Amino acid sequence: MLPYQTLDEAALALGRNLTLAEKHWFNYSANKIDFFLYLHNAFFLFLIVSVAPLPYVFIEFSQYAERMAKFKIQKKITTSFSDMFNCYKDVVKNFFLCGLPIQILAYPTVQWVGIRTSLPLPSLWEILSQLIAYILIEDYTFYWLHRFLHTEWGYEKIHHVHHEFNAPIGISAPYVHWAEIFVLGLPTSLGPLVIPCHMITLYLWIIVRALDAIHIHSGYEFPWNPINLIPMYVSAEYHDYHHYVGKQSQSNFASVFTYCTMIITTTSENKVKATLLRVIVITSKLSTR
Repeated sequence: MLPYQTLDEAALALGRNLTLAEKHWFNYSANKIDFFLYLHNAFFLFLIVSVAPLPYVFIEFSQYAERMAKFKIQKKITTSFSDMFNCYKDVVKNFFLCGLPIQILAYPTVQWVGIRTSLPLPSLWEILSQLIAYILIEDYTFYWLHRFLHTEWGYEKIHHVHHEFNAPIGISAPYVHWAEIFVLGLPTSLGPLVIPCHMITLYLWIIVRALDAIHIHSGYEFPWNPINLIPMYVSAEYHDYHHYVGKQSQSNFASVFTYCTMIITTTSENKVKATLLRVIVITSKLSTR
């Protein structure tokens, strides 16, 4: 809740006129408690995982499926609508039984580190620089925790659930064992905890991270996607290989960039990757004939 009753009071406290964005934020948030504003993160996350995969579902079952098949990574594998819907039901169950309670319990920590809702709003440069920092922190810590989940114990006890989809689909991005929400949720939370931000920046971070996860699990690689211009970006094809190999995967553990795999993965592992990718491509071509 903002400590100002009117826009004039806010402008007087800041020593300047409010920007248009600040006026909109004031009008929306002035009379709302911080906890309610924080819970918007859960709403945005639920909205993204429910809506963002729908274009891929439409492609899979529409009259354009054959035309778009050339962009599908594992062309031979199809997922039925019932399997997709069952996957979504499990995602929703995990969200309300585990994901949402975790977010609620984390609120005192959010207050303690100083994530704020007050004015002034952060500048565009501040938002971008913090998001970049969060991506780098999340990517590096995600790599090692994900690698741990591919140990014998981690995979058999936890991570095997996520790998039930050998050919991933968008909605399968958050399809995980409940314990994995704790394990791989930590890297996403770590950036804002180390570098506190404004609540709006936190909203954007949750949205960006969820959209990225759905994209790399989509099962489609579109050559015109501008995100693939980012150097060392983990593309959908790159992550698709990780699911294709499953338990035997010894690489492709990062969430955003490939540099950890490039530095740490051995030459022999890269040769295995290249061979399996060729198998995928050849199998897909044969299936379309």
